[in-house]
Amino acid sequence: MPELSVETASGIATLTIDNAGRRNSLTLEMWKQFGPLLDRLANDSGVRVLVIRGRNDDFSSGADIRDLQTILDGETDGGRVTEAENAIATFPKPTIAAIDGFCVGGGWEIAGACDIRIASSRATIGVTPARIGIIYPLSGIRRLVSIAGPAVAKLLLLSGELIDAKRALGFGMVSHVVDSGAFWKGVHAYAEDLASRSQLSTNAMKDLVNAIDDRGDVDARLAFWQGEVASSNDPAIGAAAFLARTEPRFTWSRS
Repeated sequence: MPELSVETASGIATLTIDNAGRRNSLTLEMWKQFGPLLDRLANDSGVRVLVIRGRNDDFSSGADIRDLQTILDGETDGGRVTEAENAIATFPKPTIAAIDGFCVGGGWEIAGACDIRIASSRATIGVTPARIGIIYPLSGIRRLVSIAGPAVAKLLLLSGELIDAKRALGFGMVSHVVDSGAFWKGVHAYAEDLASRSQLSTNAMKDLVNAIDDRGDVDARLAFWQGEVASSNDPAIGAAAFLARTEPRFTWSRS
């Protein structure tokens, strides 16, 4: 049965897109699951980092073509796809898209909404609405332009071309490319590294970057986070660990 599943270990939550035999395409019900799942993980103090991946050999081929009209039908542009994308983009903790195999269409929209994208050397990425005669959700177009620039966005949107991981890296669409044989070990090591950082620092700086990018009220967000720093033990813990040359054990968590 197609579904999203979540496993949590050592502060890392792994959300898996699972639709066996269909390159992990997403049905309407799967798109609907993102918001509630991410709300729960945002409020779970034991979760420090979120990894999104696909089951087995592919990240996701995007919206299930059999449900496409229903998926895109909504009160706002993009319907359930945009709702899911925005839920990922506004998730308060660091997010990693672990891109293996196909990451196409709505699959890229999910990956693009993550903070960091790590691709295996065998990954294939594409933004393909021109292949099926639809308009990509505006939120997805804006995010692609923000990540890769208007020239690359036009190249991919107008052609529907599929590109390999090396080319995606050159376009700035992924942060790292890891050999496929060492991919999952590399993703886990990176997630562990992020999970070891101060949640106060990572949550605050993600929020501030988003506010700058969205032209939000940066001064108000900065004032809030400065208050959190003033009442937190994390700065003292980090400084003491640095002087002692030990790994810090930060204590701040989102209330």
